[in-house]
Amino acid sequence: MAYQVLARKWRPQRFDDVIGQRGVTQTLRNAIGANRIAQSFVFSGPRGVGKTTTARILARALNCEQGPTADPCGVCDACVEIAQGRDMDVLEIDAATNTQVDKVREVIIAGLGMAPVRDRYKIFIIDEVHRLSNQAFDALLKSIEERPPHVVFMMATTEIEKVPATIQSRSQVFELKTIGVKAIADQLRRIADAEKIQAEEAALMLIARAGDGSMRDAQSAFDQVIAFAGTTIAAEDVATVLGLVRRDLLIDMADAVAREDAAAAFELAGRAVESGYDLRLVIRELARLTRDLLVLSIDPSRVSDPEIAAEGERQALLDLSRKFSGEDLMRAFDVLTKAEFDIKGSMQPRYHVEMALLRWIHLRKLTPLTELIQQMSGGASKPAAGMARPPGSPASSSAVPGTSRGATVRAVEAKRASEPAPAPGVPGPTASGDLKEAFLAEIRTAKKFFYGTVVAQAQRIDLEGDKVVFVFGPQHRALRIQLEQNRPWLEAAASELSGRKMIVAGAEGPTAANPGPSVSVPPARAATVDRPASEDRHQALKDRALSDTGVQTMLDVFAAEIKDVEEL
Repeated sequence: MAYQVLARKWRPQRFDDVIGQRGVTQTLRNAIGANRIAQSFVFSGPRGVGKTTTARILARALNCEQGPTADPCGVCDACVEIAQGRDMDVLEIDAATNTQVDKVREVIIAGLGMAPVRDRYKIFIIDEVHRLSNQAFDALLKSIEERPPHVVFMMATTEIEKVPATIQSRSQVFELKTIGVKAIADQLRRIADAEKIQAEEAALMLIARAGDGSMRDAQSAFDQVIAFAGTTIAAEDVATVLGLVRRDLLIDMADAVAREDAAAAFELAGRAVESGYDLRLVIRELARLTRDLLVLSIDPSRVSDPEIAAEGERQALLDLSRKFSGEDLMRAFDVLTKAEFDIKGSMQPRYHVEMALLRWIHLRKLTPLTELIQQMSGGASKPAAGMARPPGSPASSSAVPGTSRGATVRAVEAKRASEPAPAPGVPGPTASGDLKEAFLAEIRTAKKFFYGTVVAQAQRIDLEGDKVVFVFGPQHRALRIQLEQNRPWLEAAASELSGRKMIVAGAEGPTAANPGPSVSVPPARAATVDRPASEDRHQALKDRALSDTGVQTMLDVFAAEIKDVEEL
């Protein structure tokens, strides 16, 4: 007896044998049981997922001597002949070679009026129906609309969008999906056991991945591997025969990127070339690996999913996923996707592989804006504008590493004590002065931008017992608003420094033309001079711009400076 390939030998004969399409098969079983048989069916989906096979099983279910039944017997003349493709009442037409309207008229229209020779239904199975011409579709549409009750049309297509809407609207359309890697591997295991073939689980998973969702492609690849390796199959055999990229090489590449080892990246790219791999496939599989690593970084429990990792590589992938951030992996996926496209038309694909790995290494050096802002704020998370840190919660670290704010105040006091006594008649430093100095130093360290744009603009800062008052000019209303927004944080910092509850408040001082007595100007502020009203209005506009949170962030990150503002 002639050898029969696995894809034909193991073609499903019953609805229950169809892998991964339960939604379709269960619907058809229910329709047959309720005697709700449509006049036309369209089965669409990728190649090798069971479209034509499902149509043949449906034809057997309708014409079985025990039927119509959802479970055809498989032994009657109708079942056997339909399975072998030689039933006179079930006509299979290849639309790819019969595209013209004359063929449709000759094969379909001419046979519509003839009753079935033996079976219950005359069935037309049209494969690759999207290849028909427009005129052929028009003729087919007329045949579907006016078909005799003993005729049923079944159509299969990989491109449902090319089937006219008029045909689809008169048919029941079933969308078959790609089959999961685990389901394909399980079916290959059943075939291997039945065929007395010893195959490693890793080998079957490689074949299943090579099938890319197609059961028929996976079975054909299995046939090819058996021809090479015989009855004992290892993962190395599969990689050799099918030209698949070994997973360990891909893991080594990703690890070299994680270590930012450019020399190793070049060496591994050379190893891929020496192994004879299709470099476009190398990049594609590397992109798949970055996706798997991203999944593991989000949900480490998925490491037991066979579609993510084989049993022998689970720990290696889990460890590798911890070396990358989600942003790293998403950027890497974009780089690799572009590299795969560039390799397609390149005369030097190796260069694209090497450059893709180097770009991935370079992208790991990029620092997210959130981290930059965090660094600018002294290493602590910086509260958003208007969302001050709640009182009592820890703020950023002190200017002196390893010391508390209270220790900072004591250090200032000790420094004051070590200084020479002031000259007679000159007031010496006080405890309140120490606290004020430490308080301003803390603001300058933790909120550098806030200090430069708000605190340094105050006319004076008064420390009166348990109250710190920031005095601003009348034109600086926006700065007082900024102070109020940050008041909870300021009070928490002042309370921690002083060891008692402190209150922070803002006040309006005199105008520049009438400054009043005892005005203390901080060193960071220039002397106030009389200005015309237009300059005061321009300054107020600038203050509004400085109080914007987006402007604050940009100035913090990029160390920019506002030269001028203009009202739009």
